[in-house]
Amino acid sequence: MGTEEREVVLQAPLTINWAVNNSCNFACRHCYSREDSHDELGQELLLDCLRKAARAGVLSVNFGGGEPLLRRDLLQIASRCRELGLRISMNSNGWLIDAEMAAALKEAGFSKVGISIDSHLPELHDHFRGMPGSHARATEALMHLKHAGISTSISTVICRINCDSIDELVAFARETGAGQLNFHNFKCSGLGLAHKDELDLSPQEWKEFYQRAYAAKRSVSDLDISLDDPIIALLGERDTESMVKGSVCGKLSLNIKSNGDITPCGFIPVVIGNIVTDDLRRVWRESPLLDQMRHKQPTGKCSSCSKYAECLGGCTARALALTGELNAPDPHCWG
Repeated sequence: MGTEEREVVLQAPLTINWAVNNSCNFACRHCYSREDSHDELGQELLLDCLRKAARAGVLSVNFGGGEPLLRRDLLQIASRCRELGLRISMNSNGWLIDAEMAAALKEAGFSKVGISIDSHLPELHDHFRGMPGSHARATEALMHLKHAGISTSISTVICRINCDSIDELVAFARETGAGQLNFHNFKCSGLGLAHKDELDLSPQEWKEFYQRAYAAKRSVSDLDISLDDPIIALLGERDTESMVKGSVCGKLSLNIKSNGDITPCGFIPVVIGNIVTDDLRRVWRESPLLDQMRHKQPTGKCSSCSKYAECLGGCTARALALTGELNAPDPHCWG
């Protein structure tokens, strides 16, 4: 069965990235949701929506925000998700995860927790995240989670502050016992767009970064180094386990905001429905925007690129943010 056929027959997204709140105790330089002032769903309404997602065929939910642990009923919500058969994970800044919280997260059913750490250097991470002492707390959180028996990952947003520190970041991840190191490509949404000129790399610098990152990935066997950028296809590299070509957003996953609004991903602020009022499967099948994302058409330099069938124009969110066009070539592309 071909990739496009598999995308069509999916009855629902496999994963939902669900922002359960908007509040955050950090002031990150690249935050995509800082200016999001939408209301948050109450517990019972949120649980009703999670039941709808489970009935639709969603397999896993990854909680985010804001900082999800600032939502005081998160553990109760997670426990109910587990009862619904949903696999649950979370992205956190780590500030609130001590030994007691790590044990509670394990009891609530969390299978994996990702901790955001953007530099091996504490002072650099703390400045980037706008919170003194956050590097130490994040490092301690990884240790508490590991002791509690929860799989961990480190999420690092690659930008100008860390693009030359691949070996150091890999060494740091191995020292902390993290199972995975996620190198996230810099997005241009929210404050990421406002600080693009300061933080983003040039296309040539992205090429050089990914060449070094793949060399690091091939050199270690005890750490999973994950690269989530479709444009790496230009290097002849791709994730052979992926079910789709190009970006997974709108094909395998969706994003739900704290008020229930559905968007293709957290970095594409275009609302295509609301989980409270709309049928999730219908939105998944019938959204014109999702249809466009699943059937992108090459434009500009993509039209003559031999790698287009693999990368499908790169990151749709980045292209939309910087050009206003879904089908525009990814501005990070060096081809």
